[in-house]
Amino acid sequence: MDWLQVHHGDAPLIVSFPHSGTDIAAPIEARVASPWLARKDTDWYVHQLYDCAQDLGASTVRTAWSRTVIDVNRDPTGVSLYPGQATTELCPLATFDAELLYIPEMMPDAAEIVDRRRRYFEPYHAALGSELARLRQSGKTVVLYDAHSIRSRVPRLFAGVLPSFNIGTNGGATCDPALTRQIEALCDVPGFTRVTNGRFRGGWITRHYGQPDRGVHAVQMELACNSYLDEPEQPLSPANWPPPYDTSRAAGVRKVLRAVLSACIEFAGSRGRRTT
Repeated sequence: MDWLQVHHGDAPLIVSFPHSGTDIAAPIEARVASPWLARKDTDWYVHQLYDCAQDLGASTVRTAWSRTVIDVNRDPTGVSLYPGQATTELCPLATFDAELLYIPEMMPDAAEIVDRRRRYFEPYHAALGSELARLRQSGKTVVLYDAHSIRSRVPRLFAGVLPSFNIGTNGGATCDPALTRQIEALCDVPGFTRVTNGRFRGGWITRHYGQPDRGVHAVQMELACNSYLDEPEQPLSPANWPPPYDTSRAAGVRKVLRAVLSACIEFAGSRGRRTT
């Protein structure tokens, strides 16, 4: 499974990259309405923003598949994470802007969705579970950090402009408040904005694995793309989206993210061992 990229670190931190992949298997890509639309909602360059993670000793888990193939951050039963609000499915049928992803008569049926879940969703979560089990040997505390990004303006999903840093802990249920406060303080720096448990409160990964009372603290970070990319003012097209990765443009947010990951490692280390 060369699409599943796992790095085994020794620090008590796992960084998950569920949406930064762009690969689409040829039989699926032959059925999409547009290869560009099928990759439009990628979490662009997020794994590059966090390339310090392995240097810090963190484990990383990343899928190279596009979220159009499978969204490993959705409830596999199909239950909405945000009831009453627009969202996308386990195997998305439309973009964030409601553009159809497939040629109408070629959308995945229920049997294909089950097959994709078996082939792609389950191995990703087996890898996360294995890393958690390995790092939690003898009851050690671990932080699971789920790394995301999204365009700062997506009217179908939220009004106005998204803050730079969007911290999600499902209302405080998935992470110790002390760690949340540390992350907030690091994000509250000039030039950036921040919200906690706003529009994005954490996806299925955060909610499923976050069990602070059992020594697993999970947090989702949703970055607004304009915090590290030059988002175009004009309508998006293959000519302007995504813009190229700009190291100098991303330097400020990378500095904050490195400090956040370091704080997660320090927090977990300070909590010692758990008996549960």
